Amino acid sequence: MEKTRERFKQNKPSCESLRKRSCILYSTDIITTPQTLKFFGISITVFSVVFRLLNCVLLQTSFVPDEYWQSLEIPHRMVFSYGYETWEWKEGIRGYSYPLLFALMYKLLHLMNYDTVYLLVFVPRVFHALLAACADVMLYNLVLRWETPDVAKWTYFCQLCSWFTWFCCSRTLTNTMETVLTTLALCFYPLPGSKTHNRWVILCQLNQKSPYFCQLCSWFTWFCCSRTLTNTMETVLTTLALCFYPLPGSKTHNRDIGISVHLHTLCSMESLLAHKEFRFVYPVLPFCMIFSGVSLAKLQAWRKPAAAALLLFNLIPALYTGLIHQRGSLDVMHDLRQLCDPSDSQSSPELLFLMPCHSTPLYSHLHCPLKLRFLECPPDLTGNKEYVDEADMFFSNPLHWLQTSFPSQSTLPSHIVLFDGLEKEISSFLEENRFAKQAEIFHTHFPEGRVGRNILIYTRGSALKIN
Repeated sequence: MEKTRERFKQNKPSCESLRKRSCILYSTDIITTPQTLKFFGISITVFSVVFRLLNCVLLQTSFVPDEYWQSLEIPHRMVFSYGYETWEWKEGIRGYSYPLLFALMYKLLHLMNYDTVYLLVFVPRVFHALLAACADVMLYNLVLRWETPDVAKWTYFCQLCSWFTWFCCSRTLTNTMETVLTTLALCFYPLPGSKTHNRWVILCQLNQKSPYFCQLCSWFTWFCCSRTLTNTMETVLTTLALCFYPLPGSKTHNRDIGISVHLHTLCSMESLLAHKEFRFVYPVLPFCMIFSGVSLAKLQAWRKPAAAALLLFNLIPALYTGLIHQRGSLDVMHDLRQLCDPSDSQSSPELLFLMPCHSTPLYSHLHCPLKLRFLECPPDLTGNKEYVDEADMFFSNPLHWLQTSFPSQSTLPSHIVLFDGLEKEISSFLEENRFAKQAEIFHTHFPEGRVGRNILIYTRGSALKIN
C-alpha cells in the first residue's frame, strides 16, 4: 500500500503543469500567433505602418464628394463655427459618430494653435492610414491562425498589391472605416474546433458533401454583378479576380467566408439600390484577399510570374489613380487658398463654382471664411414632380441663369471656377463682364458628362489675382 502511494505521488502532476495545461485548453480564440513575417529586416507591423503612410502621402487625388462633404466639412463647421452642411445633415438622416472623430482632432489642433490647412487635411488621412496598417496586420495574423504561414504571407502580399485598397484606405470615407471594422470582426470569427465555433444558420449548415456549392455561388454572383454592379468586382480586384474563387475541397471556414462575400455582394442593400458605386464593395475586399492568397500559395512553378503580374497590373492603376486621375479638385483649392491672405486688406474675394455639385472640397481645404457660392442639388422633399435642382437648372441654360442671378455689376463674383467644357458656352458672359483666365489646372484624362479635362479660374477686372 505504501509503495502504491509513493508511486502515485511521483506521477502526480504538479500545480504548475496543470495550470499550463488549463491555459492551453481554455485559451481564448482572439490570441494571435506571433508575427514571424519580416520585410527588409523589420517586423510586419512596422512595415505596414511605413507602407500605409507612404500610401497616404502618394494619394493626391479626389474620389467622391462624400470624402469631404460627409466627413471633413462637418467637423470644420462644428469646431470653427463656419462651413456648410448638405441637405442630409439638415434633415437629420446622418449620424455624427464618424465626423466626431475628426472634430476631436480639429479641436485639439485648434487648442494647440496648430490648425493649419495642411494639418486639417493631412491628420485625418494619417489616422485612416494607421487604421489601414492595423487592418493589414490583423488580416495576416488571422490567416496565420487558419492556414499555413505561406498562405498568410501571400494573403498579405495580395492585400498590399490591391490598387483599390491603395486608392481608398487613407481617404476620409465611411467605407474605409467599415472595412477596418469588418476585418476586426473577422478576427473574432468562430474558428472550427474552438469553443465558440458554431455553424452559421444562414449558410444552411454546409457539410463536406457539398464542396461545389460555394463555387456555384461564386459564378452566379459574378454573373449577376456583371449586369447590376457595372462589373464592380472585376474592376476592383483587377488581376486578383483570377484567383478569387475558393476551390472545391477548400477548408470549411474558407467556404463559409466565400459564401458570406457572395451573399453580401448579391443580397446587400447596396446591390438592391439603384445607386451603386465601387466603394460599396470595399468592405469585402479583405475576404477576397484570403482566397487570392490561398490560390497563390498553391501555385508552384508559376508562383513568381503570377506574383509579378499581380504587382505590375495593380501598381499601374494605383499610381495613376493616386497621383494623376481627378487631382484638379484638390489642386484648385490649393490655388484658391492664396485668397485667404490677400495683400490688399480692403479686398473681399467672392468665389462662384460653376461645376457639378460638390466637385471640390470647401472650407476644410481653405480654412478661411471666404464668401463662396456653388451649385446645389438637394432632392425634392416636398413631392413636387416639376422640381428641378439648381445645378440642373444652370446646365440647361447657363447664360440665362447667370444673367438672372447677377443682374448688375455690383452683384458679380470676383472669381469663377469652372470646367473647361463650359468655357465656350458662357464665353460671352465672361467677356462682357471683363473676366480673364488666371489659371488652368489639369483634372483628368477622361472627361465625362459635365466634368471637363481641366479646371479654369477666371478673375474679374482688378480682383485679387492668383499666382
